[in-house]
Amino acid sequence: MVDEQGRVSGQQFSEKPVLRLARKDILGIQEMSASEISLILDTAESFKEVSTREIKKVPTLRGKTVINLFYEASTRTRTSFEIAAKRLSADTINISTSTSSVAKGETLIDTAKNLEAMNPDCIIIRHSASGAPHLLARLMRVPVINAGDGAHEHPTQALLDLFTVREKKGKLAGLNVAIVGDILHSRVARSNIYGFTKMGAEVHLAGPRTMMPAGVEKLGVRWHSNLREVVPQADVIMMLRIQLERQGSGFFPTLREYSRFFGLNLEVLKEAKPEVLIMHPGPMNRGVEISPEVADGPFSVILDQVTNGVAVRMALLYLLVGGERETDRSSV
Repeated sequence: MVDEQGRVSGQQFSEKPVLRLARKDILGIQEMSASEISLILDTAESFKEVSTREIKKVPTLRGKTVINLFYEASTRTRTSFEIAAKRLSADTINISTSTSSVAKGETLIDTAKNLEAMNPDCIIIRHSASGAPHLLARLMRVPVINAGDGAHEHPTQALLDLFTVREKKGKLAGLNVAIVGDILHSRVARSNIYGFTKMGAEVHLAGPRTMMPAGVEKLGVRWHSNLREVVPQADVIMMLRIQLERQGSGFFPTLREYSRFFGLNLEVLKEAKPEVLIMHPGPMNRGVEISPEVADGPFSVILDQVTNGVAVRMALLYLLVGGERETDRSSV
């Protein structure tokens, strides 16, 4: 719980608590430990209550400046980060490439150096090139958060997905998670594979072989060529959007055929568990990978994912920018 002074309270730790992540940046789930993920989820649980208040703001990051540097279009992620920062009382600056010096040919490195010269406290970056946030993190003294880099990772999306499942199911370990669709081009899929397997869940993938990365089984998951193979045993079904903007041609014949074999509709959903959770990172292609009846149905937690994204991103900003590395208190 977060009090009116912006302090997190109510979480009990058996050892000296760490109110700040040991790492400077959030670049990917692959490099994170299960204990780090748990710390973020626990902290997000405390911050979620802030968004239910009449006045949705605490002074935790008052005087701090957070820059959203987005080289790709975004609605949910950028807005969620901006709301999260403002609810922590931080000042936020949004930069898009169409209105920045990038349009004049400025490099990412020069942009980073110029931004750091203005003394911000955190940079959040989305970029079409895999590894761009890692380059930025090496150059900058302030924390860098990866809001999606190419087809590599989208760590904050995976964290909010993990948070949503844990909130609904009460656990992550032992669950059966099915991720369906364009795995090859999906940074969300990669981060979720890393996240769910680290937290003890069993992950199954379904989709055309042409949309599966080579050697994907080495990540500790199983691939299925038939959607109906994964639906009956799944506790969670995560549908992915076809990444047309990252694809060439030849991955599947037509959208209609893809929907026929890998789209989640009411007929396929009849084979699912009665308490199954239906997820989608958005934006959705309704009628392609998921039918409107399923997306808006009683098993869907898609809007819960959006709500929880604010709490998770508040937690990350607090842990990277506003927290202390150590404390002598018995709770945080």
